Order: sequence, then structure tokens, then C-alpha cells
Amino acid sequence: MIMGSSRQQEPGAAHDRFSVRVRIDLSYDGTEFSGWAAQPGRRTVEGELSLGLGRVLRLAAPVPLTVAGRTDTGVHAHGQVAHADVPSDAWQTHGAAALRRLASALPPDIRVRAIGVAPDGFDARFSALWRCYAYRICDNPANADPLRRRDTLYHPRPLALSAMNEAAGRLLGEHDFAAFCRRREGATTVRALRRLEWERAPDGVAVGTIVADAFCHNMVRALVGALISVGEGSRPPSWPAAVLAAAVRDPQVRVVPPHGLALDEVRYPEPGQLAARAAATRRVRVQADADAVLVADPLGVAVGVPELAGVADPVGAAGVAGAPVTIRSLRLMLTVPVTRSLLNCSRALS
Repeated sequence: MIMGSSRQQEPGAAHDRFSVRVRIDLSYDGTEFSGWAAQPGRRTVEGELSLGLGRVLRLAAPVPLTVAGRTDTGVHAHGQVAHADVPSDAWQTHGAAALRRLASALPPDIRVRAIGVAPDGFDARFSALWRCYAYRICDNPANADPLRRRDTLYHPRPLALSAMNEAAGRLLGEHDFAAFCRRREGATTVRALRRLEWERAPDGVAVGTIVADAFCHNMVRALVGALISVGEGSRPPSWPAAVLAAAVRDPQVRVVPPHGLALDEVRYPEPGQLAARAAATRRVRVQADADAVLVADPLGVAVGVPELAGVADPVGAAGVAGAPVTIRSLRLMLTVPVTRSLLNCSRALS
């Protein structure tokens, strides 16, 4: 689910003097889109935005994009982030008016909320610390709002959120989520799940907040499906963890419909740490793409990572300027838990 666009620029790469990297913050209603990624003959978010940005900047071709979260068909976004490398002269000429012109150039189910020159080292995909999704479920017919039918799943039976949260707590941490993912050959299904929690919104809707460093295909929707089974009482709270431990797809796990899901937020480090974060992500996470590197260090033997010198180390594991950094400490830096005080995923409870 959360992967970069098929058209990737080198993370944190230096740009020549003829191009500039711009960050794009956008929202979209995913109902009428075949997901984010451009596909021949299909209407996609990337296809529309790439074409619209090319028109606004008066370029001869659509603009290649790299995205933080490649959402599936029917999935929405409140806080999607992308970047594009565009000709410097085109941005200098047309950049100031880009936001206003995109409002006219794009269809009404996509809105760019901000666009501007990105800080040095920024990569929408690899610089991200975490992604936050929210899934909305209405389990009470009295609360069903026809105006929210495109972004809220209706469930005919009441859900016990306490049982769902008990089950969710057993899934937190870094695990192989193969049991909840649609496999891609050669791609890892290891992910660090930082938060998985259900609460009642003021309108009575059950809202699940899911935060991880990244997600594999169908992971969020399969996790939600497993927790619904717990919430309605057909499975015990221990069941999702047992499925996880088995590490194979279980046909009893329902993959819920996409329309209840929205990408709410993508969090990035401070500007001075963007390039280091991208370098760390590429070294630690196993990537299927040819541009990824896996550093194998099962014993935690120190390896020099000069890009990380002086990077803020939230768990006190490493980060001393000029000191070697171990793969073990890198993993700690990448998987430090998200707490309520750090999380700013406000739309998840709206």
C-alpha cells in the first residue's frame, strides 16, 4: 500500500542548476480513481496531477512524481505528500502562481493545498518518518450519515472497541506482516507498526488510527478486517496476533473495502535531517526496488554511516557526530514509538 511511485528520483540527490525540487501537499477523494499510480487507460491521482502540473508550468510533458504513499483504488487522502523535479526556469516563471492555477487545472476531487521549493535533501518517500492512516466504521444505524457514505464503512453489528484495542496492542512493533499483506516477489513484508488504536469520534463513528514507518499492499485493510472480527465477537483478541505469527495469508482475514480508509498525515524530520533520514531508510528497510540497499549486520557490528553524523537520536542509541552507527541503533531510530504527544493526526478523530 505504501510505496513510492514507479517513477522514482534518487532520494536526497543533488539537483543540477537547471532543476529544482518542489514539495506538493495534496488531498483527494479517491472514489473515482484507480489509485495513485499512473496506469495506461485508467484515471489515477498521479496521472491527473502530473498532467496538471505540466500544464501549469507550461512544460511539454507531464511531470514525473514521487509520492509518500501510493494509495490503492478508492482510498482517500487528507495529507498526501509528493515531490517533483522541474526545470528551474519554468518554476521561476510560473511557480508563484502554481497553487492558484492548479486549482483550475485539476479536477474537483483533487486539491493541492501547498506547493513550494523543498528543503535540501527532501524526498517525499524516503525522508518520511511515518505515515498515518485512519479508517472510519459506522456500526450504529442511527449514526449512519448519507453525506459520509463515500468515506465511512457501514457495519451492521456493534463493535467492542475495547476488545479491538486489546488485539491491536499485540500487533505493535516491528514484525513480518506477511499474513496481512499481498506479497510482491522480492519485496519485504517487515514493517514497524507504531500505533493501532480505535476510538469513538464525536459522531459515534469508530475511527481506527494506524501509524507505521511504511505499509505493504493491503496491510491496513487486512488489519482492520481482522480487528472487526474481534470487535463483533466472532474471534478472540488473541487471534490477530496468532495470524501474524503464522506469517501466511489466512483466508479468514477479511480485507475491508477501501472507501473507509484515508491517508491523514506524513511526518518528516527537521529540514537539516531530511537527507540523513532518507539515507537511513534506504539502508535499514529491505527494498524490492533496485535502488534499495540492505545492510546485513545481524550482530550489530558498527558500520560507518557519515550521512547520519549529528542526526537527532530520540532513543539515545546513536547519533554522536562523527561516530560509527550500528544497524541495531539505526533500527531503534527508525522504530521509536509514536506517542499521543508526538502524533498530529487530527483528522483521524474528526
